[in-house]
Amino acid sequence: MSAENEDERVGPAIEPPVTGGLTLVATPIGNLGDLSPRAVAALRGADVVLCEDTRVTAPLLAREGVSATLVALHDHNEIGTTPRLVERMLVGQRLALVSDAGMPLMSDPGYRLVRAVIAAGLPVTAVPGPNAALTALVLSGLPPNPHLFHGFLPPRDGPRLAELARLRAAERAGLTATLIFYEAPHRVAESLAAMAEVFGPREAAVARELTKKFEEVRRGTLPDLAAHYATHAARGEMVVVVAPAPEEPATAEEDLDTALRTAMARLSLRDAAAAVAEATGLPRRQVYARALVLAGEA
Repeated sequence: MSAENEDERVGPAIEPPVTGGLTLVATPIGNLGDLSPRAVAALRGADVVLCEDTRVTAPLLAREGVSATLVALHDHNEIGTTPRLVERMLVGQRLALVSDAGMPLMSDPGYRLVRAVIAAGLPVTAVPGPNAALTALVLSGLPPNPHLFHGFLPPRDGPRLAELARLRAAERAGLTATLIFYEAPHRVAESLAAMAEVFGPREAAVARELTKKFEEVRRGTLPDLAAHYATHAARGEMVVVVAPAPEEPATAEEDLDTALRTAMARLSLRDAAAAVAEATGLPRRQVYARALVLAGEA
């Protein structure tokens, strides 16, 4: 790297836009010392700070001496609130968006707002920083590239299994990536058991309390991790990292049968056939007919 390029890389910090616009600001995932100077500057320079929960963000701003107006932006009000927020930016106000922890939009609100700001021709910039998914990935000991960040699985058993079956179908179609999931502590045992059922005894890691005093990364196979968390209550938000699918030559018929048997273990025959048809792209009638055959054999 030339001296000129090096100067560009470590040069003056990029300031938030001086005209109206939106800045996405990463906040700590645990350790408050991870809030960057640029993040503090962006928050201090904002007319309005958008956040998921004012009760979470207000203490952080107070700690840094930030007195900007706080406005809640979450899944339940983002659609209705976005036009008014864009209007504020159109008249010159600077808005900053934070999540409760980590990088905004990563399994957090804000995507609709960003799309609307871009459509309005207003500037959008970001102050990068802490992210639980990438932190867990690099601590997992599993291949970092390529990886696929999925976020949260559905909370209910049937939809969760169907979503995992879709990912498994994608792997059979050629996807080879380390998988990253977020999960709530009270559901992590169920999710790990479902992953073990769909993905088999793959290597995996569960990270919790990242960057905090009691940070823990537990590594093992999916069945072993599922058994552990079935008997050990978990605390803190969890990140589950699953190793890529191994190479496994199989026929299309074997793939279909495996997907159907997995789905039929938890869903009705009709719902299982519908989920597998959607995941594989095969005609629903064909999948349903095969499901009937497998049900008869069982």
